[in-house]
Amino acid sequence: MIAVENLRVRFGTQDVVKGVSFSVPRGGSFGMVGESGSGKSTILRAVSGLNADWTGRMEIDGVALMPKRGRAFFRRVQMVFQDPYGSLHPGQTIDRALSEPLLVHGIGDIETRILRALAEVALPSTVRFRFPHQLSGGQRQRVAIARALMAEPEVLLLDEPTSALDVSVQAEVLNLLSALQKSRNLTYVMVSHNLAVVAHLCPMIGVMQGGNLVETISAENLRAGRTQHAHTTELRALSVELEDPEEV
Repeated sequence: MIAVENLRVRFGTQDVVKGVSFSVPRGGSFGMVGESGSGKSTILRAVSGLNADWTGRMEIDGVALMPKRGRAFFRRVQMVFQDPYGSLHPGQTIDRALSEPLLVHGIGDIETRILRALAEVALPSTVRFRFPHQLSGGQRQRVAIARALMAEPEVLLLDEPTSALDVSVQAEVLNLLSALQKSRNLTYVMVSHNLAVVAHLCPMIGVMQGGNLVETISAENLRAGRTQHAHTTELRALSVELEDPEEV
């Protein structure tokens, strides 16, 4: 469903993504992990069409992507951002936030679709006329996911979708994303600092360092410690230490 070949992104004179390649099957998930500044979110922004300054080749369902995308692309591919409070307009109700994609893409039956979307992300219909500041962080991220799904996309790009949430809420959102993927046959690319979060949702994981994809590893091998690159080993050790200090 997604093919990225030799993707390069430069900011000024600095190469921030250096020839990255990966692919994701239809209905599958691919995770990307790495330290801040490693280039993982930059890759997501290039795939999503938010950054048009790139070279290489990218395809969605066999169709090559150009730097500038048309409306049809944005109906097929949507993004969920890290900070749900920042990605939702503070002066707009949830109803307005969910209506907007339908209005942009000329999709009718707005009321029915909004109520269905709220139910699908396990939010009560009473949320509809509230503002973002009246919701918890987990509720806001559920709204952001619902908004991304309003135009019925085939691909969701997830940029640290749980990093701003409490641990217990993280699990709820991850389980929601997993259920939605199965029910809608969605294809995911997920970026996160948290190895455990990525491994929960993605069977294959790309490890970024300094703009390079240094290793692609299965979640199974990552959990078992069967790493090939020193940076992957380092990230795994740090992740284990942070989550369970007594285990180290």
